[in-house]
Amino acid sequence: MIRLARPDDLPELAEVESAAGLLFRDIGMDVVADDAPPTVAELTPYAADGRAWVFTGPGDRPVAYLLVDVVDGHAHLEQVSVRPEYARRGIGRRLVEVVREWARAHGFAELSLTTYAEVPWNGPYYARLGFEVVADEELTDGLRAIRATEAAKGLDAWPRVVMRQRLGSGP
Repeated sequence: MIRLARPDDLPELAEVESAAGLLFRDIGMDVVADDAPPTVAELTPYAADGRAWVFTGPGDRPVAYLLVDVVDGHAHLEQVSVRPEYARRGIGRRLVEVVREWARAHGFAELSLTTYAEVPWNGPYYARLGFEVVADEELTDGLRAIRATEAAKGLDAWPRVVMRQRLGSGP
C-alpha cells in the first residue's frame, strides 16, 4: 500500500535507504553504499509538507519510499529507495506514478531526477519509465546546484545524469 509518510515512519526510512544502498557495494560502488542515509531531521520537512510517500509491507512498515522536492519550478524526485528483498515488483514504478499525479495536481509541467547513467536500476530503469537525459547546457541553476552537491560528496566517480519527464508522457 502506498501512503504519505508519517513522523513515526521516518526512522525506518534510513533503514530502507541503507539496505537499498548495499546493492551498490555489489557492483564496486562502495562510496555510494557508504553514503549516509537521510536523518529524521532531514526527512521531517518532506513528511510535514506531504512530499514523502511510503510503500508499506507487513505490519504497515515502510519497505520503500520516495521524496520529492521543487527545483526551479518543477517537481524533482529527490530519492526513491526500495529494500532489495522487495525489488523487481513494480514498487518503485508505482511510487513514481503517485508522484506524477501529485505533480500534475500541483501544476508542475515536468519531473526531474539525478541518477547513475549506467547502473541498471538507475538510468536505464528511469528511461523505461519515460525519463530522458537532460543535456548539461539545458540544466537549470537548481539542477546544477544539486549536481555540484553530489560531486562534492564523491558521487560523481561514476557517470551521473539529470533526467526529466514532461508530464503527460511516459508509461
